[in-house]
Amino acid sequence: MRMLAEFFPEFTTLLDEMDELYQEKRTIDEKTYQFICFALSIKARSKPCVLKHFKGALDAGATVKELSYIFALVMREAAGADDCWTHDVLGDWKEIAAGNVDCSCPE
Repeated sequence: MRMLAEFFPEFTTLLDEMDELYQEKRTIDEKTYQFICFALSIKARSKPCVLKHFKGALDAGATVKELSYIFALVMREAAGADDCWTHDVLGDWKEIAAGNVDCSCPE
């Protein structure tokens, strides 16, 4: 965001305004909000956001045990999604192994 703040400040200003709007219009409690953001941050692999929302959830009354459950839930759901997706991609594995599938990838 530092580069965007320097070269496209209008964009970062709008993001800040969006954050304010989310805060103003929120229909869920702070702890639930932090749980959702924590889960999304893990999936997005955003270290600053994981740290921010872990602490935000604690400040909102969450326990480390609850956060651990959410962490495990994200990992399990990600594993399931990765498993399903990979099986779909490799579903025609015999054709792939025979060289009859073009991956359209540069070698």
